[in-house]
Amino acid sequence: QFAMLPLNLYLEGKPVDVLNTGVWTQKAIAELEKTASYRIAGASEAERFTRLPRPDEISLNPNASYVHIASNNTIYGTQWHNFPDTGAAPLVADMSSDILSRPIEVSDFGVIFAGAQKNIGPAGVTIVIIRKDLADRASDNLPTMLNYRTHIGKGSMFNTPPTFGIYIIALVMEWIAAEGGVSAIQKQNEAKAALLYQAIDAGDFYFGPVNKTDRSLMNVVFRIKRGDAELEKQFVAQAAAAGLSNLKGHRSTGGIRASIYNAQPMAGVQALVDFMQAFEQKYG
Repeated sequence: QFAMLPLNLYLEGKPVDVLNTGVWTQKAIAELEKTASYRIAGASEAERFTRLPRPDEISLNPNASYVHIASNNTIYGTQWHNFPDTGAAPLVADMSSDILSRPIEVSDFGVIFAGAQKNIGPAGVTIVIIRKDLADRASDNLPTMLNYRTHIGKGSMFNTPPTFGIYIIALVMEWIAAEGGVSAIQKQNEAKAALLYQAIDAGDFYFGPVNKTDRSLMNVVFRIKRGDAELEKQFVAQAAAAGLSNLKGHRSTGGIRASIYNAQPMAGVQALVDFMQAFEQKYG
């Protein structure tokens, strides 16, 4: 998708605006460099992506081909809770890690794309929601497989679709409906995140490096004693022994990261909080 977006949407002489908030927008930039002109319209790299760009730091071009964002940043634990107003320029959002975690106004976006593997289903399925007029931008000389119109015209069956993955997605959609829909899922996610952030903020043993207004509801990152790597290593190992797995932070940031996607129950978050409190009593 990082390559297909500029191939389909880029208009000559109208650079793409990018709000750079971490690795996933950087990967999009790497593909833009091959086929289109772009400009960084806002970034938080100077703060190691521990916050999103503030409104006064964002400079959007109304004539941009489109504006690219990542709605949630898995590595750094930030999330757009209020999406930027891009005016006439279509807003394109990579929602791979938080789609269906909350209701959104789809009509506010030119394109929404997402890998299924976080909240929707197994890896190997990609969802693209594109405004009809934007699908008409692509040149007829674009390779057939890379043209969004190809997949629209063939009902997403230009090639054999990953039927098993789609079947699993159908089951997930039934589960979301049974839970009360996306609004109910949002309330669950807010409650889970609130419980975990409260535990982090309760004292000075744990520390959340992310600006509080930008904290992700999907990926909660934190440090121990402001970055005691050895103690964090023990935390991860002892948590795994207690049945709490995959808590090691990304290699580029270190620390601890708890991914609490839709399928993670409140009981799992409570178990982590209980472990955190016991660990602090032992080493605090």
